[in-house]
Amino acid sequence: MMKVTAPAAVGHAKIELESSDAIHVLHPRSIIAFQGAPMLREDKFMDLAGMYRKRKWIRSRIQGPSQFILGLPAGCTLESIPIPEGGDLLFDFKHVLFYTEGMQMKSRIQKIKTAWITHEWVRMRFSGPGELGILVTGDLAVLQLDPEQPLYIEKSSLVAYPEQANVKLSVYGNQLASQHMHVQWEITGKGPVLIQTGSRDPQLEDQLQGDGVIKRILRELLPFGSIYIK
Repeated sequence: MMKVTAPAAVGHAKIELESSDAIHVLHPRSIIAFQGAPMLREDKFMDLAGMYRKRKWIRSRIQGPSQFILGLPAGCTLESIPIPEGGDLLFDFKHVLFYTEGMQMKSRIQKIKTAWITHEWVRMRFSGPGELGILVTGDLAVLQLDPEQPLYIEKSSLVAYPEQANVKLSVYGNQLASQHMHVQWEITGKGPVLIQTGSRDPQLEDQLQGDGVIKRILRELLPFGSIYIK
């Protein structure tokens, strides 16, 4: 059985494969160390859809018994997600680092009005059984949807949601709140949603770095204050 070890805040993940395991790594250059028979790694060209979505030409198929280290971008973590047969989560493909052999992928076209704003035309549905390696900024959080009570998620933080969920773009809160927030996904339905938690708030970072109180207030209150006041 495949074993994935991804220590928090270390910047790498270790993957151990038994002889019956095989996975496909979508970013082969992230493989910084490999231990096993050389023939157990086989690089292949991706299909045209994969080339477009990942902006990569090559993927690596790695068979066990072997082990290897994946180098991760700064501030990112890798989570191995079990995907059942008939799984219905729609993933942003840019977060997928690897998947186990035997899994099925299907493209799902997004609504035009949603894709126009988010520049996200296609999401991927994976069906198992298998494991999906998800690369996220910060950590991965899981929340459960409610059929009546909307869940609002900043659009850059949403990693995956159920295909049957009702999804639209929105903001929330009073007028001041809606004017000073990024566009949100408003989601209702049943099942889990996956969220990356590493979104950055530049003003919070400025505050932690000792930026002046007056500057922060002016950026908040004045029109286009965040642009003109540095």
